[in-house]
Amino acid sequence: MTLNLLFFTITIKPKKMTVEEALHQEFINKIHEENVNKVLEYRVML
Repeated sequence: MTLNLLFFTITIKPKKMTVEEALHQEFINKIHEENVNKVLEYRVML
């Protein structure tokens, strides 16, 4: 009986963000936070 095994090593490195990507991500986070705050204010009113 022959057992052939293959071993693979996969390395995943985080992608480095460009300045434009970082600014876009910051903009998205700001809008998301504003929307969360609006929802919380609405829920308090109920």
